[in-house]
Amino acid sequence: MGWSRIAIGTAVAVCGGMVVCAVGASGSAAADDGSRARKKTQLLFQSDGERPGEVVDLQVVGVATRHEQVVVKSPAFAHTVRLAYQRDRMTEPTWGLGYQARGRIAMKAQRGRYPLTVEIAGRVVNRGTVHVVAAPRPSFEVSGSPQGARPGESVGLFFDDLYPGETGSSFTVHSKAFKGPVPLRHDDHGGYWNNPRMFEAVPSVLPDAEDGTYKVVLTGPDGRRIAERRLRVRAARPGDSDYKGKVRGPEFFGKHGDPDASTRRFRVGAGGRMHVLWRDASPDAGEEKRLTATSPAFEEPVRLERDDSKAGDGDDPRYYGLARIRSGLDGGSYSVTVVSHHGRVKRSSRLVVTAAPGRHGDKPGHDGDTAGRPHDRGSSPAVVVIGGGAAALAVGTGGVLLVRARRARTGDSR
Repeated sequence: MGWSRIAIGTAVAVCGGMVVCAVGASGSAAADDGSRARKKTQLLFQSDGERPGEVVDLQVVGVATRHEQVVVKSPAFAHTVRLAYQRDRMTEPTWGLGYQARGRIAMKAQRGRYPLTVEIAGRVVNRGTVHVVAAPRPSFEVSGSPQGARPGESVGLFFDDLYPGETGSSFTVHSKAFKGPVPLRHDDHGGYWNNPRMFEAVPSVLPDAEDGTYKVVLTGPDGRRIAERRLRVRAARPGDSDYKGKVRGPEFFGKHGDPDASTRRFRVGAGGRMHVLWRDASPDAGEEKRLTATSPAFEEPVRLERDDSKAGDGDDPRYYGLARIRSGLDGGSYSVTVVSHHGRVKRSSRLVVTAAPGRHGDKPGHDGDTAGRPHDRGSSPAVVVIGGGAAALAVGTGGVLLVRARRARTGDSR
């Protein structure tokens, strides 16, 4: 199922990363509270279909004053939906007050188009249509490349059983490709919030899994086999881009430094802290869960985690982690080693450690901090896109937007 779409009027503006569409005003004058006359906007809902039992996000924007009774009604819904005021300082000056709530399509709703009304303080201020489509049969899917999942790679498991009469919530997947049984869960805040009976998990293929095709079996609460799929596993081979990747590092930067200022020439004091950085243009599948840096200078091996701020800006993927230098360490040069691509790649760099104060008469070294502002791994801006293909809808009095989640998949291996 795709996004719900709304065919409406024209003007488009961009506010704070959110695409906003304004509906042209027409028709007779109406008042949202009986005191302020405003032109009634006209909406035409052109939904690509909501399934019985699905949840929809209802938004009413463009209201002039605060109200306690903003509701949406439709025979397609399980019940009347009462919306709550949602403050938004960015859009209110232009579009007016906004209200929001989630409603559910009735499980008994039949195929067809149903009228929808928006009421404020008992007055109908807008009308629309909800399109309900037939419920498809339950389905079990396994995501993955048709060429095969790599050992160590994460794969998606999805059981969609939004269908009249289906019950229970304890589903498990079994496969020799995984470490053990994999329970499936529903996430109200995840990408499938709109489907209350979507159960999912993202397990990893065993790092040492042999090439071949594996059965992936879905079972119900009583252990009954519900469905079976196939998962192909294929390790990288010479000539594949991820066989050895294209690595750079390890490099280093300070405890409060910037990865962009990393260097292989780095000095840190015994007992200090600094970061180890690793780049790879073609990382090994599942690398994020096992990439580490080791050194006799470290208190313990350092987990190198993916820098999410660089996940989509076109740069090579990079990984880094904070290392703690052993206290009382003799001054000198120590190797730092990173092994990746299932042991096919091994790179080392030298790190200079200055002795602790009073040890061999050496002066205390700094802890590796570099000039500049602290680097915040979670500080990069995120753009949220809502609505029909790219838009969150802001309309005049009583406009309604139905928002659904898009499935993101790389393919199915059946």
